Amino acid sequence: MLIRHAEKPTDAAQGVSAAGQQDPEELIVRGWQRSGALARFFAPLSGTPLDPKLAQPQAIYASKVAKHSNSWRPQHTVLELSTLINVPLSTNFTKGDEKDLAPKLAGLTIPVLVAWEHQDIPTIVNDIVGNNTLCPQSWPGTRFDVVWVLDRADDTSAWKFHQVPQMLLSGDSPDPIPF
Repeated sequence: MLIRHAEKPTDAAQGVSAAGQQDPEELIVRGWQRSGALARFFAPLSGTPLDPKLAQPQAIYASKVAKHSNSWRPQHTVLELSTLINVPLSTNFTKGDEKDLAPKLAGLTIPVLVAWEHQDIPTIVNDIVGNNTLCPQSWPGTRFDVVWVLDRADDTSAWKFHQVPQMLLSGDSPDPIPF
């Protein structure tokens, strides 16, 4: 499962740290709201996500803060979920390491959630499945509200791609990202 980090600063909304300090590399208030909502989206009190294509993650990855990407947004998008379900947040890969991240993800047999910057999510999917025809090749800059799901029955089966709308906050779209 792959998600874009939650909402980022715009001309109308400033990024803010968890301590309330203004920070351009952080989520905006709406992004922090999404982060909290995602915790129960992937780990509902009933125990199973509402959409059968989703699963409670047993591993969570987010891009590491580095020289070429100072953003805390991917990590903070999934931090509440990581804390809630007691699954450590893996930050071993930075923006630009997608070619190294993909085989690691493809080799896992447990449910995994990845929070990343939207421009690179199609590349991660392409590198996992070995082609660029399974998913849209562009993630719109305005979309923070969809989960891309890759699944296969076993190591030899073809990958299947699904899009699951989050529908967590007002204004979230039920529509998939178009191809």
